[in-house]
Amino acid sequence: MARCLTLARTRHSEGAVTVPRDFAESAGFRSDLVIGREESFGAAREQLARGGSVLLHGPAGIGKSTVLRTLAAEYARTSHTVLRCSATESESHLPFLALADLLGLVLDDVSQALPAAQRTALESALTGRGESTLQRDGLALRLAVLSALRALAAAGPVLVVADDLQWLDPASAELLGFAARRLGETPVRLLCAVRTEGPETEDAAYDRHLRASPPDTRAVRLGPLTRAQVATLLGERGYAGLHRATVRDIHRTSGGNPLFALELGRALAESPAAPRPGEPLPVPTSLRALVLSRLEMLSDEARRTLLVASAGARPTPALLRAAGRENAEAETAQAAALGLLATDPEGPTVRFAHPLISAALYAEAPAPERRAAHAALSTAASDPIERARHLALATSGTDPEVAARLAEAASLARDRGAPSVAASLGLLAARHTPADSAPGPDERRVAAAEDAITAGEQDLARDIAREVLTRATAPGDRVRAWMVVIEAAGQAIGEVDAVFPQALADAGDDPRLLAQVHYQLAWRSLVVQGDFAQGREEAAHAARLAARGADRRTELLALAFQAQCETLMGHPDAPATIGRALAEPQDPRVACHHNGAGSSRFRWLVMSDRLAEARATATTLLREVRRRGMAESEVHYLRFLAETELHSGHCGRALELARESLTLARDAGIGEGAGAMQAALAEAAGGDPGRALELAREAVRRAEEDGDAVYLSRALAALGHANLVAGDAGAAVRALRRVRELEVGAGITDPARGRWQGDLAEALVRTGEPAEAMDVIEVSRAHALRLGRGSVLAVLDRAEALVRAGRGEHRAAVARLTSARERLAGLGYGLEEARAAFALAELHAERPGRAPGAASYDEATRLFRRCRALPWLERVEAAVAARSAGPSPAPAATPDGLAGLAAMERQVAALVMEGATNREIAARLFVSVKTVEATLTRVYRKLGIRSRVDLVRLAAGGRTD
Repeated sequence: MARCLTLARTRHSEGAVTVPRDFAESAGFRSDLVIGREESFGAAREQLARGGSVLLHGPAGIGKSTVLRTLAAEYARTSHTVLRCSATESESHLPFLALADLLGLVLDDVSQALPAAQRTALESALTGRGESTLQRDGLALRLAVLSALRALAAAGPVLVVADDLQWLDPASAELLGFAARRLGETPVRLLCAVRTEGPETEDAAYDRHLRASPPDTRAVRLGPLTRAQVATLLGERGYAGLHRATVRDIHRTSGGNPLFALELGRALAESPAAPRPGEPLPVPTSLRALVLSRLEMLSDEARRTLLVASAGARPTPALLRAAGRENAEAETAQAAALGLLATDPEGPTVRFAHPLISAALYAEAPAPERRAAHAALSTAASDPIERARHLALATSGTDPEVAARLAEAASLARDRGAPSVAASLGLLAARHTPADSAPGPDERRVAAAEDAITAGEQDLARDIAREVLTRATAPGDRVRAWMVVIEAAGQAIGEVDAVFPQALADAGDDPRLLAQVHYQLAWRSLVVQGDFAQGREEAAHAARLAARGADRRTELLALAFQAQCETLMGHPDAPATIGRALAEPQDPRVACHHNGAGSSRFRWLVMSDRLAEARATATTLLREVRRRGMAESEVHYLRFLAETELHSGHCGRALELARESLTLARDAGIGEGAGAMQAALAEAAGGDPGRALELAREAVRRAEEDGDAVYLSRALAALGHANLVAGDAGAAVRALRRVRELEVGAGITDPARGRWQGDLAEALVRTGEPAEAMDVIEVSRAHALRLGRGSVLAVLDRAEALVRAGRGEHRAAVARLTSARERLAGLGYGLEEARAAFALAELHAERPGRAPGAASYDEATRLFRRCRALPWLERVEAAVAARSAGPSPAPAATPDGLAGLAAMERQVAALVMEGATNREIAARLFVSVKTVEATLTRVYRKLGIRSRVDLVRLAAGGRTD
């Protein structure tokens, strides 16, 4: 852990910088220090790199000091002198203390440069050996601090690092602010942090400190972390084994504050047992102390009222009065005056100023008082789910009536689209269910586990199922628990191979139970073995068993799986099987499930070039799964919509959807490989090809780690496409050849499944292997003709045109490209149409006797702009530049140094070289200003420069050092 220095100072010595150990070791900061702070770091870095000052602000524990130390470590290396102070509340009454920290050790170096009156006043203030005060020596002291900083800056850049500005003694704050406002072009940068509490006071607080900062200071706010960022932070610090539901509670209780989240994570890790549903998180003493001192100022009655509020889900004064707190308004007003409650102008809800206050208050209360609060709320609450929950938390031991009410509440929550709440209520129901009841506690636990699966809480579901399997004897409970274990494995189904023999043994000869096991065996055949034919047979067998056992839900899932296999295999029975899966009676949850008939029909529509219908189907399904709270299905349908928009040439929208899907997948820990695969394709089309390659490699790695043969081929196809867009045809060929081998081995014959064939043929042409390219085209064309895949045929024609052009068959190549483009436009494949127009422009530009120029590419440019296909626009611009430049050397505006940058980074750098502002660049590239700023920060780091000026010098061929 880095030590907190009162003063740090570095000096040049014969051209080298001597960096204190604390700074030197922090320069390569740990990854967990920047979790959720990438934008803040980027903004602060850019400001410091161009010689400006930075003011970090945010509430206590939000990470200001960590960010400040890391930035200071980084920029100390480029500073001649580093001055540092870190104030504390207990010392804020001591005049000139912060000034002594900053200038005490350099006083001897600068004193001779100061006029006598200034030197005397400054020495008196810093040493305490005189009677200097602001009232007596105000002007001399102010000018002395300014002169001292100027004297230090004359020898080289100065970095002033000041933490906790809110505790600076008033005299030091006044003097530092006076100097800061007058430094002008003097190379002195201030890097400061100040605590600002709550939106009501935050603006005023940092505005006051901004006025005491140099005019070019940039205020950078550090806000709360997202749930995914909190999960990553906890994992980095060794708390990776927590359930996602627990991480959700930590995020809610901490309010996204990293310090609070880590303290809660540590308390949970040290706790002998995880809290059960309804139980509070263990709030460590270190955090309770932050709020309990204020609670001591409340009256006993007000504290009881706040306890009832902390136990409620959405407490209001009316609810508190109904729960027996007659003076709720006056008592909550008292709490608000102490800063424990926040006023809510939007409504009457009683809202705690921070979730931690509620958690600490509840955790501190004795168990009998908590039960009494829940008992009062069990009759006062109007919502039946809330009443049942409070009744359970007010009741000790088993109680069949309470258990029944909780089970009813879980069913209601399920219907309302809150499966996570249903899982929690189901576990409470199981806890209160007597062992000899029907349904029994294990059956209710399994139901809770199934709700947890629906909510995307796989780890919780797995643990519940494993607990059931340790003691359950009923075959139905055991098989359902085994199914939860298999479902929770997701794409890594091969890791639970040992489960299948045990599940089959428990199922015996019961067709209902056997149907469930064989349905999962169908998935195993597909995912682990990559055998679509075997998967189809297992699914058909499961459907027959389910029909015999009158299990319509499993029958529908099995039929949908069978239809999916047949569609991907190009099997002629696919439409009929889809029809059987869509026949009545339907199970509403299966109908919208990502493995249900609706999903199978979507896939068939996409592969049949019916994009408008596919979009409408996916949109409807997404709306329904969101209503039902089906987290995993939401991830899938967002990805499906992204795929449809990508085919349609709406690259910007596809990128938004793919990123949203991936974010949700990472948050829930489900479908991350598939999400990375689709995001890679979207980035390659409308974002950053470098990012596309990263995501595609991640998708391949995840599929290989999971043993997922299905998504491995799709991930490799995304990798091949990303390499082709990035200009590496050789790498594209290597990846796509593997896809071809995998799909032949799996029995996949429909070329519309992955649509990689055109990319492979094009890459083979570019690597000088036209014979293999024609083989790919002819084999794929035969299947596409048999299945009527019009868009695939057009793309294959586009690829064949490249082969013919290489043979010198110019007229035939132009005819094929023209036809391909028209057909793709008619089918609504905007991006593929634009690629055909680009290939046509290239062909015309290469025609003998034709003068090269930009006009040949106008139509391709128009179409790519319409699609917002930024990487492809860059390729067109590069092609135009190459044609215009001929054999002459590249212009100075595109130096060799940019070759190592990603595509987006090169675009931004080139526009900076042209003199464009960040806002102009953002508008031109269809991105946000923040994205431009973050990209520039990466460019500076990669090129070893510090500012836009250095980039312009680089463009002119000048030195940047």
